[in-house]
Amino acid sequence: MAVSYVHMVQPGRGFHKGNLSYANFSYKGRRTNCLVFASVHTSDPKVDSLLDSVKWDDKGLAVAIAQNVDTGAILMQGFANREAVATTLSSRRATFYSRSRSTLWTKGETSNNFINVHDVFLDCDRDSIIYLGKPDGPTCHTGAETCYYTSVFDLLKQKEDEGDNLALTSLYALESTISQRKTELTGENEKPSWTKRLLLNDKLLCSKIREEANELCQTLENNEDKSRTASEMADVLYHSMVLLAKKDVKIEDVLQVLRLRFSQSGIEEKRGRLSQKPLDH
Repeated sequence: MAVSYVHMVQPGRGFHKGNLSYANFSYKGRRTNCLVFASVHTSDPKVDSLLDSVKWDDKGLAVAIAQNVDTGAILMQGFANREAVATTLSSRRATFYSRSRSTLWTKGETSNNFINVHDVFLDCDRDSIIYLGKPDGPTCHTGAETCYYTSVFDLLKQKEDEGDNLALTSLYALESTISQRKTELTGENEKPSWTKRLLLNDKLLCSKIREEANELCQTLENNEDKSRTASEMADVLYHSMVLLAKKDVKIEDVLQVLRLRFSQSGIEEKRGRLSQKPLDH
């Protein structure tokens, strides 16, 4: 991309859509601060037109939110200017604008926990942005998966912030609960919960998955109502996720596999899996 500095003005005398930064400027031997505006142009007119359509605020910024493409988790929120979005589009790594340092920064440039962007979305008013991507590791500088782990309702109840109450959707809240039950298996004397019983008994677990899958199919075969189908599917999901926990497989891993199949024919994908199976000797 080409960056052209179009003009410099004293602070407070106006603004220009684009990059903004304060710099020292020497005039007749005197040092003063001035506001530098940069107009960013890419090699793609379509990208330039798109960036022109964004409603940047009076500082040339827009809210930029990073979201996990597989889990849907909100990873972090920052600000982006024109150049940050252009850099994100070209590098496919979530890039923001630091208001405190007046410079671009790419998430992961020091930690290597990059957010690899698969798509970028604008809201209906075109004044906020979502970077939809896959993180290489924890997003928060605290080491948490996301920067959102403080429940306001817990704070109102004066519960201590333990830093691990992530803002999870229903599916991942269930996965978290199952994982917690798994860690509680050792040294327990009380009667185990149903989840713990399943984790301790492979035969019981597999029989329940087969049973629930059959009952799900029966809702179609017997033309049962939609609520019954949803209920049976919930049972299949729950028991299957217990098996995933038993095998140390994350639901995120499963969704990633599904996402990678989006652009592939189901028949071709099935044929590819068959060709990868080891031959019997």
